[in-house]
Amino acid sequence: MSENTAIIEVEKLTRVYKNMDVPAVNALSFKINRNDIFGLLGPNGAGKTTTLSILCGYSRPDSGKIVVDGMEMGRESESIKKIIGVVPQEIALYPTLSAKENLRFFGKMYGLRGKQLTEKINHYLHLFGLEKNASRLTGTYSGGMKRRVNLIAGILHDPKILFLDEPTVGIDVQSRTVILEFLHQMNKNGTTIIYTSHLMEEAENLCRQIAIIDHGKIIAKGNPETLIKASEKCHNLEDIFLQLTGRTLRD
Repeated sequence: MSENTAIIEVEKLTRVYKNMDVPAVNALSFKINRNDIFGLLGPNGAGKTTTLSILCGYSRPDSGKIVVDGMEMGRESESIKKIIGVVPQEIALYPTLSAKENLRFFGKMYGLRGKQLTEKINHYLHLFGLEKNASRLTGTYSGGMKRRVNLIAGILHDPKILFLDEPTVGIDVQSRTVILEFLHQMNKNGTTIIYTSHLMEEAENLCRQIAIIDHGKIIAKGNPETLIKASEKCHNLEDIFLQLTGRTLRD
């Protein structure tokens, strides 16, 4: 299939929480191309976390339609979950288990077993520089080490689509570099990546397409470089972001 074929199609997606005057997500429509690295960006409370949660199948919209790799969310959610990987912002590891034990647990959840699972775990622990500490409890790990194990847990089953929520927040430069280099390589090998972050420089360098969301609506979408060139006053993606969303603090 062509890389320009949409692997995710979102049509009029809406989610309204109880006791809220306005929708968290308000009739969103967009497409994500196959093999793309797509950044979903926005200030706190903009609706991006809700959107990501719905796209991952963790929560349901009030209305709208989502098609993932030709399958409709809702009707074929279980089939969709088999082809996606999710790396949440919160560290989703058991602190009283070692890295190997955590990864064996998550691998089995994806249906991996035996030699195949062991080889995958050993491969990724080596790749991410964790093999010497593989038997240590993850509760004793540094932030960067936890982030690396968190990422491995979401990719053991070789997902066709990978969702990443703030994958490099609060970690050292070395861990951040290793993670970003790996994501570039994973994308080259055919994985579509959907990524959220507050780090605009990182998003500008990583993503080929971005959508900026605020108050539940997309207010800009396109290639970061193209968006920057189209604005006389903006020199980078952070300038674009602040121009569109303002400088008022968000809680």
